Amino acid sequence: MADIDEVKLFRTWSTPFALRIVWALQLKGVQYETIYEDLSNKSDALLLYNPIYKKVPVLLHNSKPICESLVILEYIDETWNQHPHLLPQDPYDRAIARFWAKFGETEVLPAVWDTFSKAPGKEQEEAYSRAVEKLKLLDEELKGKKLFGGEEIGMVDIALGWMANLVSVFEEIIGFKLIEEQTMPRLTAWMVALDEIPVVKENWPDRDKLVTKFAALHQNFLSKEAPRDK
Repeated sequence: MADIDEVKLFRTWSTPFALRIVWALQLKGVQYETIYEDLSNKSDALLLYNPIYKKVPVLLHNSKPICESLVILEYIDETWNQHPHLLPQDPYDRAIARFWAKFGETEVLPAVWDTFSKAPGKEQEEAYSRAVEKLKLLDEELKGKKLFGGEEIGMVDIALGWMANLVSVFEEIIGFKLIEEQTMPRLTAWMVALDEIPVVKENWPDRDKLVTKFAALHQNFLSKEAPRDK
């Protein structure tokens, strides 16, 4: 199927949400074309294919656009239904995987982002406490498992994969740790295990460029001049 399908991925070089799609397509062995977007000067194609949110990633499959990374992941898993499966085959396990993927999106990511974007002080301390609370729940969920998907990478690992790269970037910029090995040993081991998977390791953005980008963004936040459209 992959050799006759037209698959295009609209993304930017740094967004972790598009990385999810890169990993999923490569795990499935799907051939695709990458189209890089400049979000300060969005292409007509991006505006056409994602008129609601006007952002990346967008997967274009045989001229049909699919938006929002978690939705795209499920679409990929159902369309290219070969090994490895991103979601478990058992309905209950599949529901649990969806729960943790959504938890990462709606609870963990905002808490980590708040910690990064706040100036030192009470608000940042409160955001940090929230982030650590959420991260410890992930650490507990990993009890007895190498990856959230078990022995093989799955939907939850891909959805949370940004943590294995961006958290350390944020830590370097803000000057303190969010994930400590002593208090979150399983989550720390998970990040190492995830980074050892070839499709993950080979597709990380350049770290120096990420640090430069997010350090500038952090300074914008501190000066209350952060752009609205990141």
